[in-house]
Amino acid sequence: MHTHTPRSTHDTTTDDNDSTFTASLRRQRRRLTLAFAMTTTIMIAQIVGVALTGSLALLTDTLHMLVDSSGLFMALIAAHLMGSRPSARRTWGMRRMEVLTALFQSSLLLAAGAYAIIEGIGRLVSPPSVPSNELVVFGAIGLVCNVTSVFILAGGRAESMNLRAAFLEVLADTLGSVGVIVAAIVITTTGWEQADPVAGLCIAALIIPRAIHLLRETLHILMEYTPEGLDLEEIRRRILAVPHVTAVHDLHASTIASDLPTISAHVTLADQCFRDGHAPMVLARIHELLDHDFGVHHTTIQLEDPSAQRSESELHR
Repeated sequence: MHTHTPRSTHDTTTDDNDSTFTASLRRQRRRLTLAFAMTTTIMIAQIVGVALTGSLALLTDTLHMLVDSSGLFMALIAAHLMGSRPSARRTWGMRRMEVLTALFQSSLLLAAGAYAIIEGIGRLVSPPSVPSNELVVFGAIGLVCNVTSVFILAGGRAESMNLRAAFLEVLADTLGSVGVIVAAIVITTTGWEQADPVAGLCIAALIIPRAIHLLRETLHILMEYTPEGLDLEEIRRRILAVPHVTAVHDLHASTIASDLPTISAHVTLADQCFRDGHAPMVLARIHELLDHDFGVHHTTIQLEDPSAQRSESELHR
């Protein structure tokens, strides 16, 4: 029975993957550091703006910025922790830290969105007076800084869940800043004070669906659902098409972190493969198939002869 890839093939692939991951982490840290600095600057300016104007739209956007700032800070910490090397106690290192960070971030976003909706509905009935000129100034400051952060994060949003969540958050912040400016213009030109709570509700409407999507994505990983885009039945068919493979069972797939899917399977080979020494070549072919055709670099394949499969079947009856 064989369970490991031949050493030369596995070590070369692992070294290449580790180098790529390390370079990706360095880029993530630079982008997250810049975005965190920009977001924190906006948040401080908007806190002053809320104190001066009392605007719900600006308050909602500031709460969102507070969530984003804390989320970016946690993402930055996660990006550093994810670089820790695996050990006997933590065999994947801290790779799943980004998933836990995204779970925390999405929960905060939902809380901020719920607060904005409750407060906004109350202010629609009795809107307070809001100084629109100051609102435009603080909205414009937020817009400029958010657009800068969007460009910083845009290039790396496909690299990890951390950057993807950060990019979506800052993009929504940008739209929130636009909402603050629009509310200020409407109040100035028409005197309709309800424009401020309406803008706050619109910002909340941007926050909540995105938070739910992020929450669902993190829960799928923590519950070890099959990674998005992987068709296990297609994988089973492709493995069965490898010469000498007679059966595939106990096929499982999960995700450790962004772009780190794993597969494990028991593969039954014809008896003669274990007698003539052909089994290692079949194993190498399966690993190559999963690596190159499905993009799964971390696999555990257990090879069995027909008698072992019969024993397992009887054991699990």
